[in-house]
Amino acid sequence: MDWETLIQLDRQLLLALNGSESLYLDTLVRTLTAAVTWVPLYVSLFFLVLKNNDSFMKILLVVGSAALCVVLAGTIDDTIVKPLVARWRPTHDPQIGAVVDIVDGYRGGRYGFFSAHACNTFSIAVFFSLLVRSRLLSFSLVTWSLVNCWTRLYLGVHFPGDILVGLLWGGIVGTCVYLFFRHFSRRLSTTVNYISTKYTSTGYQTDDINIVLVVLMFTYTYALIRACIV
Repeated sequence: MDWETLIQLDRQLLLALNGSESLYLDTLVRTLTAAVTWVPLYVSLFFLVLKNNDSFMKILLVVGSAALCVVLAGTIDDTIVKPLVARWRPTHDPQIGAVVDIVDGYRGGRYGFFSAHACNTFSIAVFFSLLVRSRLLSFSLVTWSLVNCWTRLYLGVHFPGDILVGLLWGGIVGTCVYLFFRHFSRRLSTTVNYISTKYTSTGYQTDDINIVLVVLMFTYTYALIRACIV
């Protein structure tokens, strides 16, 4: 299978996943894809870090590592990769742009390879999964990332190939940043948490993890309700 065939398959798959006849889904997706919707999640993750680390320097290292994920994932993508590769978003693609279902006139920038939503969210999901070591939190964060990826396909602003590469790069970034964090955090730890049913293997309290999960649940609920009333 040659490169041009893969590109055509990518276009066909996008058109199969893009848009719908539902105004409810349109509003729901626009809510879920907005960065501001997920601010409570970021605040709850910060609270989790603040509550479960034993020094200001270690807290700073975790927060700095999370910020590094975003810089290495999304910022490099937006400032270097997208202009360099210059692959049209579906909404601007000369071949299919006219048939892509547009929601509320939203088309995004000209170039879409690769997806910053995919790499940003997945790098954060991978980093916190390795940091906290809670299966339920890991599943919830990976699902959150995939929901964001789905919204980009629904809106027609990324091809599936853009999403897959974004997820791959985000996974690499999240893993590498965690290894960086682990190397330096060993010098900063001053206490040891005993492992029990109340703690994960890395010392994070399950009750605090549950707060993040509840925030995620309420955020999804907010998006579902908002789509009904707007």
